[in-house]
Amino acid sequence: MKENKSKYNLIVSHVTNRIASEEYKKGDWIPSINEFRSLYNLSRDTVFAGLRELVAKGIIESNHGVGYFVTRTQIEAGHNIFLLFNELNEFKEVLFKSFMESAGTSVTVDIYFHNYNRKVFETLVRDANHKYTDYVIMSGKFQGIAPLLDSLAGRVFLLDHFHPELKGKYSAVFQDFEKNTYEALVSGRDLLRKYKRIFMVQREEKEPEERYDGLKAFCKEYGFDHDYIPTTADRMISQGDVYIVVKDEDLAALIKQAIAQRLTPGTDFGIISYNDTPLKEILAGGITTLSTDFKLMGKTMAQLLDTKAICTIENPWQLNIRQSL
Repeated sequence: MKENKSKYNLIVSHVTNRIASEEYKKGDWIPSINEFRSLYNLSRDTVFAGLRELVAKGIIESNHGVGYFVTRTQIEAGHNIFLLFNELNEFKEVLFKSFMESAGTSVTVDIYFHNYNRKVFETLVRDANHKYTDYVIMSGKFQGIAPLLDSLAGRVFLLDHFHPELKGKYSAVFQDFEKNTYEALVSGRDLLRKYKRIFMVQREEKEPEERYDGLKAFCKEYGFDHDYIPTTADRMISQGDVYIVVKDEDLAALIKQAIAQRLTPGTDFGIISYNDTPLKEILAGGITTLSTDFKLMGKTMAQLLDTKAICTIENPWQLNIRQSL
């Protein structure tokens, strides 16, 4: 269902302003959909979008076949937010803290995690419907979820990685994993010239495959061999190889193996790790990282809450050069 996001606030304001002036009291009926259409010259979908937001805020309820009536006259300012993350880790904590600080004290947030489980994801989203004004969702690689998101009675925002079919449908702050990986490798190409082969180390079922697309594009342009492996566990390191690792357990396994083989990162082989942390600044003399700015991502998403237009914003990346490359 399409909705005119610039106009449906006429419906919201009509009801909330009359509640504030005590024209509408608890239990009073509000105009019907057709009455609102005639009053403001709006489409049915736009009127219904405004009513959905009022229902999500708990201000009105519907009596099937009769209409909508006022259920609450104390109207709170701000947003009531359903926040769905894929998992909890150090980076998401930074993002969440920044989001909360930037959103201010007028918002309430309930946070959930789907842990890459499609059934859990769908259950959480369905159960949240009509309970929130805003839905901030990390959908990741899940496909075919547009009808589910369209059904939500409130505004939908996408965070971090999401499937291309959703682009432009909802406001989003995202990482372009293919572009970021390619550009980062290009920016570090002078250091990479002393190596021969580059491995992408990640588990496909959870992580964006676009990272490997970026690596392949770089290797084709600059003449490197490349491969894709799920883990570094129990793997011998060959001199002249570079490992781009996503999971910290693969980073730890790589460093342990290097110690066992008496190899030095940045000299005998290279390491690039996704997502920067303070520990990586000092680990093994310093691990080179390719990282987005999660603090900025949280701040930008908080700012989008009060932006009515659909905005798709790419979050910036940075290659932090350290001893491991």
